[in-house]
Amino acid sequence: MTHQLVLRKPLAFFDLETTGINTAKDRIIDICIIKALPGGEVVSKTQRVNPGIPIPLETSMIHGIYDDDVKDAPPFKAVARTLAQFLEGCDLAGFNSNRFDVPLLVEEFLRASVDFDVKNRRLVDAQRIFHLMEPRNLTAAYKFYCDKDLIGAHGAEADTIATLEVLNAQVQRYSGRVARTDSGQDVVFDNDMDMLHSLTANRNVDLAGRIVLNSEGVEVFNFGKHKDRPVLDVLQKEPAFYDWMLKGEFPLDTKRRLTEIKLRMFSNVNGKR
Repeated sequence: MTHQLVLRKPLAFFDLETTGINTAKDRIIDICIIKALPGGEVVSKTQRVNPGIPIPLETSMIHGIYDDDVKDAPPFKAVARTLAQFLEGCDLAGFNSNRFDVPLLVEEFLRASVDFDVKNRRLVDAQRIFHLMEPRNLTAAYKFYCDKDLIGAHGAEADTIATLEVLNAQVQRYSGRVARTDSGQDVVFDNDMDMLHSLTANRNVDLAGRIVLNSEGVEVFNFGKHKDRPVLDVLQKEPAFYDWMLKGEFPLDTKRRLTEIKLRMFSNVNGKR
C-alpha cells in the first residue's frame, strides 16, 4: 500500500476498539496503527490488549471481540512504551479521532505512566473533513470517496485502512476548493498537513473538551455551573473547585491541563511580587 499525501513527518493513522465510549473509564482492547511515511510508503502495527475489565456484551456485539479473545493478550501497560516509540515523531490521524480515539489513547498512556503528549502533533480527523464536505459516516465515506464497500467495519484494521484511503481520496478530490472552518475562516483545501490540522482542529484545551478556548482565546469551562466562565477566574474565586475536579471522575488529561493552568496562575502571582 502507498499514499500520495504530502508529508514532512510521518502521519500515523490509528483506530481503537474499546470496552465502551467513556474516555475516563473505558479501555483499549484492539489498536491498529498504519504509519504513512513522507516517501509514500506505509508501515503498520496491530495489537490486541487485555483491558483488565469485562467487555460489555453489547459492545462485543458491535466489534466482535469478546473476553475470551483478549484473555491472553498483554495489558496496555506492557505494550505502552513500544506503541509510544512507534508513534514517536508522528502526527496523528483517524476517523472521529479528535473526539474519541486520541483522548482515550492519551488516557491509556497516562495510566501507564508513559509520557505521550499531543501538543506538538498535528491532529487530522478525516471524519471532520467528511462532515464538512459530505456529511455521513465511515462506511458511506469509503463508498463515496473510494467506491468500495467496507468489509469488516468496526474492526480496527479494516477501519484504519479505510480511513487512510478516505483521507487520500479527500485531498485529491478537494484540492483547490474553499472550506470554511468552525471559526468562520475560509481556507483553500490543499494536500498539506498544517491546513488539514487547522480545518479539523477544535478549540479544546483538554482532549475531552471540558475546558475550551472562547472567541477571545481565553480558557473557559465548558460544562456545569461554571460553563463559559474563565478557568483562572473560577480557580481564584473558588479554589475548592480545583480539588473537586481532581477527586472527580474526569479524564487524567483534563486534570493535567487544569493543573497546568493553576500552576501558571501561581507563577503569574509570584512574578508580580
